[in-house]
Amino acid sequence: HYSSDRYEIITMRNSFHGRTLATVTATAQEKYHHGFEPLVPGFKYIPFNDLKAVERAIDSHTAAIMLEPIQALGGVNVPTKDYLPGLRRLCDDAGVLLILDEVFTGIGRTGRMFCYEHYGIEPDIMTLAKAMAGGLPIGAMLATEEVAAAFVPGSHAATFGGNPFVTAVACEVMKTIAEENLLENSLRMGEYFMSALKELQGKYPFIKEVRGKGLLIGVELEFLGKEIDLRCQKKGLLINSLGDRVLRLLPPLNVTKGEIDQATGVLNEVFAEISKPF
Repeated sequence: HYSSDRYEIITMRNSFHGRTLATVTATAQEKYHHGFEPLVPGFKYIPFNDLKAVERAIDSHTAAIMLEPIQALGGVNVPTKDYLPGLRRLCDDAGVLLILDEVFTGIGRTGRMFCYEHYGIEPDIMTLAKAMAGGLPIGAMLATEEVAAAFVPGSHAATFGGNPFVTAVACEVMKTIAEENLLENSLRMGEYFMSALKELQGKYPFIKEVRGKGLLIGVELEFLGKEIDLRCQKKGLLINSLGDRVLRLLPPLNVTKGEIDQATGVLNEVFAEISKPF
């Protein structure tokens, strides 16, 4: 639209965007790059939640900025409330596209259908997958009319883009979210779970922070979390540890207070067993 040498995409440190060669390159974590070199050119990495870094990074080659509204795999990193609106303004001023990867954060996970709705902005492009069809393999890219006009039939294809079976399931998922008020449940149960976890934080000094939105929750520890992950599993609670020190909790959107109480009880038992960092 502007010039042929505007090809660079800016992505954020600690991001995760996928396992294809291009999205592995877009993922600004070197541990995912090892063994896949040479990587695809055209990506530039900057710190997350830093508008000054964005201003410095945008230049005459910048085509787009791509990020997760909340870094789910990078440690449940939640931006400040002015970060995404600030990004939107910078993109508009520079004629740069804003791409939001909502594979983790979309379809009700944060208490809104899409996470960007919490911040009062809209992206130019948004990517979705997994949660659209309740875990079955599907992928989608949404775009504004102006941006979508750049794609014509035959420009792109994807094995899991929208075959009839998973698309039918995705329609039922959307219907279920609406009929069962799962967005509201995600907000309410997320607040309830966060409150319970913050009570545990007051009880156990090795819990540094509890953060998240809706039912995307991270618990940051002062030590490696893998052992807690394994102990919870033995007691029937599935969680996973990210970034070495962050426990990620992703309850289903229809989770109940009773189930959250049960999960909190397991975490309390495991935390009580920890007498020193390991």
